[in-house]
Amino acid sequence: QSHLVESGGELVQPGGSLRLSCAASGFTLDYYAIGWFRQAPGKEREGVSCISANGGYTNYADSVKGRFTISRDNAKNTVYLQMNSLKPEDTATYYCAALRGTMTLEPYLYDYWGQGTQVTVSS
Repeated sequence: QSHLVESGGELVQPGGSLRLSCAASGFTLDYYAIGWFRQAPGKEREGVSCISANGGYTNYADSVKGRFTISRDNAKNTVYLQMNSLKPEDTATYYCAALRGTMTLEPYLYDYWGQGTQVTVSS
C-alpha cells in the first residue's frame, strides 16, 4: 500500500474551490518536505506546489500562483492543497509526495508517493 493517501478530489465547476488532503500511512511527515504534483492524460507529471518540512518555505508553479495554497499540520500528519479559482486546465490526477531533503518541484527527486486523487474541472 502507498505511504501517502490523498483525498478531496472531485468534479467541480470552473471558478470553484477544492481542498486536497495528504495523510501519511505508516510514517510521520515531520521531517519531510512535501510536494503536490499533477498529471493529466497524455501529459507529463508536473510540480504544482511544495512546502518545507517545518512549513517555513513554499513554492508554486507559475500556473497556480495566486490560486493555490499549500499548508501542513504536522500535529495531524497531514498536508493540504487549497485550490481556488479552478480552471479546466487544472483537471488532472493530483499526487502528494514526500522527500527527505530540500523541497523541489522536480517530481523524480521524491521518495514516497500517494496513489492520487482525481480533480475534474468542467461545466
